[in-house]
Amino acid sequence: MADLLLGIDVGTGSAKACLTDRAGEVLATDSIEHTTSTPRPGWFEHDPDALWWAQVTALCRRILDAGHSKHDIGALAVSAIGPCVVPLGVDGHPLRPGILYGVDTRATDQIRDLNETIGDDTLVDHAGMALSSQATVPKMLWIRDNEPDVWDSTATMTTASSYIVYRLVGSHSIDPHQAAHFLPFYDAERRAWTDRFADRIPGFDLLPEVREPIHVAGTLTRSAAADTGLVEGTPVAVGTVDAAAEAIGVGVRRPGDLMVMYGSTMFFILVAAHRTEVPGAWLVGGLEDSQFNVAAGLSTAGSLTEWVRKVTKPATGRADGYAELFEAAASVPPGSGGLLMLPYFEGERTPISDPEATGVLVGIGLEHGPPHIMRATLESVAFAARHNIETMESAGATVERLVAVGGGTSTDLWLSIVSDVTGKPQHVPNQRIGASYGNAFIAGVATGALRTDDIESWTAGGRTIEPRGHDVYDDFFGHYQDLYRSTARIQHALKGHRSTDGG
Repeated sequence: MADLLLGIDVGTGSAKACLTDRAGEVLATDSIEHTTSTPRPGWFEHDPDALWWAQVTALCRRILDAGHSKHDIGALAVSAIGPCVVPLGVDGHPLRPGILYGVDTRATDQIRDLNETIGDDTLVDHAGMALSSQATVPKMLWIRDNEPDVWDSTATMTTASSYIVYRLVGSHSIDPHQAAHFLPFYDAERRAWTDRFADRIPGFDLLPEVREPIHVAGTLTRSAAADTGLVEGTPVAVGTVDAAAEAIGVGVRRPGDLMVMYGSTMFFILVAAHRTEVPGAWLVGGLEDSQFNVAAGLSTAGSLTEWVRKVTKPATGRADGYAELFEAAASVPPGSGGLLMLPYFEGERTPISDPEATGVLVGIGLEHGPPHIMRATLESVAFAARHNIETMESAGATVERLVAVGGGTSTDLWLSIVSDVTGKPQHVPNQRIGASYGNAFIAGVATGALRTDDIESWTAGGRTIEPRGHDVYDDFFGHYQDLYRSTARIQHALKGHRSTDGG
């Protein structure tokens, strides 16, 4: 009987696969790393076929090569980074590299134009959130304004996971979480497209059908079966964005649950008790019908630790330097010896929505070294997390339970710093594989093999990181907020001097 469930996730820096049984026991995992193209500062792109599709098919085959029969796999679900923008021609092939989510800040002019055309307040009233670098319609219009040949040839405008699902089943669909970012073409209350602004903004006729993430999008086509090695006719779920799949995979599904994802960026998904409009954040559809989630995210998090490792590599004397740097940072007292950082190295998403922001490091002296810089980096992300959480709570959202997930949870140092800064405990599940695990669950729900409540047994167990109460962090958080306000003008001025070749 084909009762195994396969989940695949394509993230910013790697793609991962997870094979489970119906009880959630992990039978196999695999991963493939990749890089992101940055043609210019503020531009981030992936090749839909050479990267997304190639890695999905490779992971399917590697799972099978590990000794599992294709006939035992009963369903598949895929997630990917998002929301992205991928223009497809009439033959379904990508016309250019996919433009990534909010880390790509190229469409600032189009955001301004849309706000002038419709009005900021009208957009917020309609969509429950303002336009930001996370929005996809401004990036669609960027293509129209800068690549007219591509625009004129576009038959469908889709996103990363939706493109992969299209390659698997041959039909287009998109889930409510990602559709919400196609504002103002999305009606959050109806979980469907609206043509309210179609007469003023082009592109409405290019959008795929909105479908629920836990429904079946279709079955594996003959060509997709040949590429993946799976059985033709295998059901494939509509699926969702990677962060939402990760939240599902750790049991974040009840009102008040907040996922804190420690990855290349830090991402938050709060399950809301009702429609809640949080300044700077994004109102998106949840896993189940009529459910609202509040999503938020930083532009950089784990990528900052990679930057520190790279620039301090000569001091570490090791090929990677991570373990040594984290161990040394743990010995630095809270406050990093007077160092304070703003983690806006690639602009910032929530809650300040400032694509022109830059990183700032103040208080540095001759006594400071790599350990201080690493600790200040971890603390800066924690301050950004607190900023987001307090913004949610100030808007009336209830935050009751923090669940920590992602690669950054492998070190207690970062977890402890975030709990100390926010003053909130974090639950760390035993099973932290990530979005691919959540996708395996989605595949089971979509085909009727599982119920949504079954995630409770899939995610049982774990541990809690309690805050230790460092008063210095309250003072530093005030300085953190003041630092942005007092330096924003200078940050914006300096952003224009950054090299276009990354040098």
